Amino acid sequence: MKWIVDDIYRAVVALKRWQTWLGIGLISTFAGLAYLVTRYSFQTDAVLIFLHRTAASCQTLSNGTIIAMFFSMIFFTFTAVLTLGEFQRYVDYKRRAAHHQARQSLIWGIVWITAAVSIAVSALVFFTRYCR
Repeated sequence: MKWIVDDIYRAVVALKRWQTWLGIGLISTFAGLAYLVTRYSFQTDAVLIFLHRTAASCQTLSNGTIIAMFFSMIFFTFTAVLTLGEFQRYVDYKRRAAHHQARQSLIWGIVWITAAVSIAVSALVFFTRYCR
């Protein structure tokens, strides 16, 4: 039973570090963007429109548009995972005092988070302009 108490203590200690809160913030940001894009994409679903389950008036998407949106969300997921991986590498390199590698991880993390947010925001802009 002592291991449970030790695990809880380590979790509380981890919550006192800024790296933990930044990681939670990144995950929350990606989850929020994915939720918003999913919410808008359900408004364009033909089955939901046919069943009158959506209040939005959206045009019917073409096959090319559907495929493009599908692949953009796959790329969003990949870039979000890459961002979290680079953040983990950055924290690990900073702990080891490997400054050059930490700087490279930080640069790539910024590149990947920019790509992920750009993909999600462009999908949101597309859906808001596509639906009335």
